[in-house]
Amino acid sequence: MSEQAAAGKIVEKQAEQQGGVLTKLIIFALSLGILPISSYFVSRDFLWNGNTIFAAITAIVAANIILVAYIVESLREEARLKTEKGKQPSESKKDR
Repeated sequence: MSEQAAAGKIVEKQAEQQGGVLTKLIIFALSLGILPISSYFVSRDFLWNGNTIFAAITAIVAANIILVAYIVESLREEARLKTEKGKQPSESKKDR
């Protein structure tokens, strides 16, 4: 019975981690769609006084910042998962 309980806990933990990953993906996808477009129009009207070239560069920079942030966050999450795996005691034949 304890083996089934341990397996259930592992499955629950993996489901929680996948839900967090999906949430982060949705947040970054929405921000990748909204922030560059809004930064283009806001910077064109208020920052660059109608200059569309500089406004486009601003939108490109905003998109690249979001992409870099997503990559950094995924690398941090992967490192965190590796350290959590290292902390879990390994199962030996005697424990089975």
